[in-house]
Amino acid sequence: MSIVETSWALLTLISEIWVIYDLFTYNRSMSALTKLIWIIVVLVLGIIGVVLYYFLGRKR
Repeated sequence: MSIVETSWALLTLISEIWVIYDLFTYNRSMSALTKLIWIIVVLVLGIIGVVLYYFLGRKR
């Protein structure tokens, strides 16, 4: 694995962990099913899922 691939994988992992943390700390009113759907979206789509969550799912 090159340094670029490793960096991208690390960035993706950190972003996914941030979304999961954010779901359970700042979005307490969100239903469990919605949280599960967001977690699946983020894990499947990676950075694209993180961006979608930030703009569409995150409570402001």
